[in-house]
Amino acid sequence: MTPGRLVLADGTVFSGRAIGDGAVSVGEVVFNTAMTGYQEVLSDPSYAGQIVTMTAPHIGNYGATPDDEQAPHPVAAGLVVRSMSRATSSWRAAGSFTDYLARHGIAAVTDVDTRRLTRHIRECGAMSGAVGTADPDALLALASAHGGMAGRDLAGGVSTAEPYRRPPTGPRRGHVVAYDLGLKQDIVVQLNRRGLEVQVVPAATPADAVLAERPDGVFLSNGPGDPEPVRTTIRAVQDLLGRVPILGICLGHQILGLALGARTYKLPFGHHGGNHPVRRFGDGRVEITAQNHGFAVDLWSLAGGEAPPQPAHGLVSPDLLPPAVDSHFGRVVPTHQNLNDGTLEGLRCEEVPAFSVQYHPEAAPGPNDAMGLFDEFAALMGVAA
Repeated sequence: MTPGRLVLADGTVFSGRAIGDGAVSVGEVVFNTAMTGYQEVLSDPSYAGQIVTMTAPHIGNYGATPDDEQAPHPVAAGLVVRSMSRATSSWRAAGSFTDYLARHGIAAVTDVDTRRLTRHIRECGAMSGAVGTADPDALLALASAHGGMAGRDLAGGVSTAEPYRRPPTGPRRGHVVAYDLGLKQDIVVQLNRRGLEVQVVPAATPADAVLAERPDGVFLSNGPGDPEPVRTTIRAVQDLLGRVPILGICLGHQILGLALGARTYKLPFGHHGGNHPVRRFGDGRVEITAQNHGFAVDLWSLAGGEAPPQPAHGLVSPDLLPPAVDSHFGRVVPTHQNLNDGTLEGLRCEEVPAFSVQYHPEAAPGPNDAMGLFDEFAALMGVAA
């Protein structure tokens, strides 16, 4: 039982036992509230550069399987859990989760007081940390030198190097070009199931190369890091707006917002997990959603002002979002709002065919309340079944 620990940049130490291969790693420490789906979380490219703390107390009990992978290999910087299961109990398992961690060289620590850690992040904000078997002073030095996530373009590091195609499930109804900013494979699966051939392209692909493929629509994927430095993709989206239908998810939502002229800002501790309530303005319905992002779009910046302060009583106010704003591409309306903190969770352009959401409708892991977004995209392209 090798001692392991997580040390935050503010000097706070969380002690436990090292698991996996005993590696040392550094990244931004965040917490995830999903009850299941630990393998999907670690293999989600959106978690590149982050050390993930699972708030669910018991992790690893159903093992690991290639069927749950969201990328060719996990990209999270590290993992912190309260209790790592010693047994694997699932007919789907191809091996234990601890073996999975060791095989992929993921720095991980168990037997940590994750409740205390989560409260610390909520009170002090997400911050850099280092996890592993090194002594506390060495880990603190690594955490202090990390520099955080703001200003870092991580999407290019997880994007595909070469384009590739995925054929539809069943009859072909349309063709989508997907910008890989950290694309999860379950998103491709959902598009394929709707009869859409998906051509995945690198994040830096110019608009002319996309239009040359004559797609029915363009998809902007999820991904890690700060959206503002992803300038090549932002410029490409500006060139594509009004010429082809566009759907953005997560980082893709932020890229679309920036392309429209809005600003983005870093959230105190982000949204990570599978239980975030989101209100749809169109019909008032509340959806429980899966989320993973540390930045948000500020629609008030398009309106030429700043968002009003959140009410002191803590209740969410619809006044935190403007009813509509003008952009170079026409009117933009907010469509979804996070009910935990009032932040923007979706937008739609009224004069060009484009919309986006901040959450993950593909639900891998998480609830599938919002799966209909893919059908809306197909309808916008005119290729719905």
